[in-house]
Amino acid sequence: MQRFCTLSFVLGLILMIFGLTYLLPIAASLYFEDGMVDHFVHGMSLNIGIGGMLAGSTMRFRGEVKTRDGYLLVAFFWILMAAAATLPLLWGIPGLSFTDAFFEAMSGFTTTCATVLTGLDDLAPSLNLWRHEMVWIGGLGIIVLAVAILPLLGVGGMQLYKAEIAGPVKDNKLAPRITETARLLWLVYTAYTLLCITCLKLAGMSWFDAICHGFSTLALGGFSTHDASIGYYDSTAIELILTFFMLIGAINFATHYTALHNHNFKAYLHDAEAMPMLGLLSASILLCATYLWDVDVYADFHTALRQVTFNLISIATGCGYSSADYNLWPPFVPWWMLYLSCITCCTGSTGGGIKMFRTLLLWKQAGRELFSILHPRAINPIYIGNTPIPNKIIFAVLAFIFLYFISVVVLTFSLIFAGMEPISALSAILACINNAGPGLDQVGPATNYESLSDFQTWICALAMLLGRLEVFTLVVLFTPTFWRK
Repeated sequence: MQRFCTLSFVLGLILMIFGLTYLLPIAASLYFEDGMVDHFVHGMSLNIGIGGMLAGSTMRFRGEVKTRDGYLLVAFFWILMAAAATLPLLWGIPGLSFTDAFFEAMSGFTTTCATVLTGLDDLAPSLNLWRHEMVWIGGLGIIVLAVAILPLLGVGGMQLYKAEIAGPVKDNKLAPRITETARLLWLVYTAYTLLCITCLKLAGMSWFDAICHGFSTLALGGFSTHDASIGYYDSTAIELILTFFMLIGAINFATHYTALHNHNFKAYLHDAEAMPMLGLLSASILLCATYLWDVDVYADFHTALRQVTFNLISIATGCGYSSADYNLWPPFVPWWMLYLSCITCCTGSTGGGIKMFRTLLLWKQAGRELFSILHPRAINPIYIGNTPIPNKIIFAVLAFIFLYFISVVVLTFSLIFAGMEPISALSAILACINNAGPGLDQVGPATNYESLSDFQTWICALAMLLGRLEVFTLVVLFTPTFWRK
């Protein structure tokens, strides 16, 4: 009983903190006079009020959150925050169902960029800003933000951090204390966001569009203020800026901090994931651009290179912007882009998928097994960069990959069972579990997820949550061992 009271106390504190995020859309609503102020004020009041009552009634049970409880808290938190964030959407958009509102909010917090909304160009500015703010908060993880604040309120944060950052190198720290680590990550994240906003404004966006797209880009969330996404602007300068900052978002933020702190960009060269990621993206861009030019999709190589560069990096990094309907391209290119979304992003980035670290590890493990066939008595340790990788991490990665693909298979067949045709089903699940956004055919870049049934929508929302929490954090809750004392 005390265990759940402690969790309730922490959830109450987080709800109160989350309520403060309504201040930005309230300010936007007042500025644009879009009539949404009351919706956001009521939403903020409910979050702070319910959170305050929850925290106040369980205050005597506050204490350090155990590692096991951290996983439960993180899962509850993401579901609770998505549900709480639906309020302004439900009140402000006539006819929007709770299922669709929850999907939109979950898509925002998990930085998936899958939307069920149309008419974004005419959507109230404060609601549009709210969508993008959810993406920005989810980008580095609102749990990490809470980790930096909760210790000041008497709640330890290490267990929350470990549950939220479920990657294989989550124990690496930039600073001795986890609170300081979280603050440093948010400092770098915020600085790059402000720089992105400034660059987009200089490239021709309005301040409002620049702020919204700056929020989306660093978070690799891909929400846009226009139905046509980045194709609305038809600007090479804007595409180049967004491409640069999408790559920034796809690289480990600890590497960004190290490079900025030491004033030495060799940190990127020493990052075991960054160079392979950039090499894979460069080779893929040249291959796909040449292919589209060769089959006469585009009349000249320059146009093919421009379109492929932006759209491929957008999908591969899990951002989800589009400047062209790549669903009309020959199937090889969009499917290759979706495949890249599985493996491209670095550990410690705002992207999703398997991550480059695990990809490199599996590649080297496969090579070691082949070597062992020829030299069964040889000792052949695996290194990522200059770091030897213990076998326990290799086994954990293998388990993760198995659960990842099992999840893709089960969820894809669930959509097919619910009536979706196979290509749309597979692409939707890959896009959602990799937090990449648009899929193909029924859920392609020229459409969205609006046509899905309620059951299909919930399946995709589950895929987003699985991907954002990197499968283990959610799946562990369904094991009998987890609930044993």
